[in-house]
Amino acid sequence: MGPLKGVKVVELSGMGPAPFAAMVLADLGAEVVRIVRPGTQVNSADVLSRNRPSVEIDIRSEEGQAAVLALVAKADILIEGFRPGVMERNRLGPAECHAINPRLIYGRMTGWGQYGPLAHTAGHDINYIAITGALHSIGRPDQNPPPPINFVGDFGGGGMLLLVGVMAALHEVKQSGIGQVIDAAMSDGTTLLASFIHGLRAMGQWGNERGGNLLDGAAPFYDTYRCADGRFVALGAIEPQFYQQLRTLCTLDDCLFDNQLNTASWPSQKQALAQIIATRTRDEWCTLLEGTDACFAPVLDWEEAPMHFHNRARESFVTVAGVTQPAPAPRFSRTAQAVPQPAHGMSLEDVLQRWDA
Repeated sequence: MGPLKGVKVVELSGMGPAPFAAMVLADLGAEVVRIVRPGTQVNSADVLSRNRPSVEIDIRSEEGQAAVLALVAKADILIEGFRPGVMERNRLGPAECHAINPRLIYGRMTGWGQYGPLAHTAGHDINYIAITGALHSIGRPDQNPPPPINFVGDFGGGGMLLLVGVMAALHEVKQSGIGQVIDAAMSDGTTLLASFIHGLRAMGQWGNERGGNLLDGAAPFYDTYRCADGRFVALGAIEPQFYQQLRTLCTLDDCLFDNQLNTASWPSQKQALAQIIATRTRDEWCTLLEGTDACFAPVLDWEEAPMHFHNRARESFVTVAGVTQPAPAPRFSRTAQAVPQPAHGMSLEDVLQRWDA
């Protein structure tokens, strides 16, 4: 099931963005086989490993390299997330793989890219996004930029852009008959994610100061606020009509709130709004504002999110082998994805037999 039914993918196991990309491909119906080191334990609770079998292969041995190439010969896509040169040293680089399968899409996921002064340097999400301007723009002006988990570099600028690359190349190979290498770098992808901000800067609508702009916490109508019970709510009433509804429902009658876009008034507006929000609990604000056009939402924790009425209605979370996890996305009208299955082991022989069927 799924729109990628019949697409065969070889995944060299790694961390973060490459497994995420492989998981999404598997969610969409691709037949993904995950190559793991001998002795690796399959963990059914590892959400990023769902929907695909793991095959134990030592890629450093000649026998293991031959096994991977046997899979490559039948595959449409290969995904790896090693430092530049690792696959070449193991005789599994693009040259060796394309010699066996010229149509192969060879997806490479790194932090700094396949070339450049930092290409062979160790790093993690926080390092990759630090050189893009994105990390500088996150957080309060009087505090250090906080690590934004690893959503921006690993999964946004990394895994998602790797997916875009392999899908585009998979389309192109239908015309050319020739595969290609996708050089997906988290630093590149994060830079691309910031295109909107660069455009605003060019138009004089975004300053360099952190926490001084419309979407980074400066605007009182686009921020989070602490409630009486210590929980938080999120406001995003940017458009005038939505801002007016927020004012009406929250009884923001003071003339202080009349000029929404007067940045000089934002600090005092924010202080006044924070005092108002602090007078009620989060649930009381939900009763008043949720479901209106005031652009409101409660800030939910990891345990609360699956229970939210909207997420439940859309079945945005599923439970697989006792593990609550995100459902596949996006939704397809005709080629719906199957319910995810936990990770499991499989022999190389069984995989090859299945791919020959």
